[in-house]
Amino acid sequence: MATLRSSFWPVPAACAAGAVLLAIGLSVLELRVGLPGGNVLPSGLAGARSLLSSIITAMISFTALVFSITVVALQLASSQYSPRVLRTFLQDRVTQIALGTFLATALFSMVVLAALPDRSSARLPELSLAVAMILVLVSSGLFLYYLHHVTSIMRVSHIVAAIGAQTRRSIDEHVPRTGAVETPVRLPPPLQVITAREPGLVDNIDLGRLARLARAYDCTFSVLPAPGDFVVAGQSLVTVHAVDAAPPPVPESRVRAAVTVAVERNAGQDVGFGFRQLADIAERALSPGVNDTTTAVRAVQEAHDLLRRLAGRPQRAWLVRDDEDTVRVQATPQTFDSFLAVAIDDVRRAGRDQPRVTRLLDAVLADLRTVALPEHRPDVLRRLEE
Repeated sequence: MATLRSSFWPVPAACAAGAVLLAIGLSVLELRVGLPGGNVLPSGLAGARSLLSSIITAMISFTALVFSITVVALQLASSQYSPRVLRTFLQDRVTQIALGTFLATALFSMVVLAALPDRSSARLPELSLAVAMILVLVSSGLFLYYLHHVTSIMRVSHIVAAIGAQTRRSIDEHVPRTGAVETPVRLPPPLQVITAREPGLVDNIDLGRLARLARAYDCTFSVLPAPGDFVVAGQSLVTVHAVDAAPPPVPESRVRAAVTVAVERNAGQDVGFGFRQLADIAERALSPGVNDTTTAVRAVQEAHDLLRRLAGRPQRAWLVRDDEDTVRVQATPQTFDSFLAVAIDDVRRAGRDQPRVTRLLDAVLADLRTVALPEHRPDVLRRLEE
């Protein structure tokens, strides 16, 4: 479900399907039931066909233009900022809705055109024609807004802010501020080791699904890699541990289905992906070919806000217990030190000759020292002393 929400195609596909169903429904109602009309098109059947044909042609042109602009924006963002920010553009709802609306208007007009009667004396689907003209007006306004929106989201400040907002949602969902602090439990030696079938990055760990499976087989699962880690084919992915008696062999395919391995990182459980994107933007801005210190400073400032939120939240192991308080799933999330390694260490190496960047990084660490929990403070102090 998370993959579906982050994909580009569901919104345009839903708009297109809805338009086809609406056009069929209105045509059936008007031509078979006989809804009252108001002579919207006094030019008759020929005028209706001409109008619908013009709408279809214009909407196809609009759709091609939006697609072209989107592709150009993706190319510029990939080359200028980082290839990992492409998902931010693909998840942009305005682009998805604009493309979906243009497709919906064209498909709606096609269905209405196909449903027009053959005889000029027959009654026209005037309500459908009125809806088609309304969709054209909506599409025209949306097209103007889309042009404005694209020029806005291409600015680096908007890109950085979008990455920060996405990462903040991941932090709030997967790194709670309050609650019992869970520490990893000591498990007996594994009875079964389930390995990765193919190489890739750990995208999502379905803890609830693993817990139900562990309950059914009366065992405990320990997920070894954290979200965002790369695993190779044959690497240990999940280990199976006994609770009381030795459980029967667990189907490996059912366990692998709960640990999603993808070809690229994605926001969600992978909180560190946001820091990786911000660090990429900063490092590229500090490269000799770009030399844009201001952009690097803006990326570090956004990372500062994220690190400050995490510094005051305790490090918890991901434990899922059943009703008898038996641990069924254990997983280790990303650590605060790994976030610092990306947001501070990588950027410091790239910007060691830029006083603005080094001063800002020292200021970030000094601020984190004042708010960090005791468990995080050694990681901050070690970097201040370097």
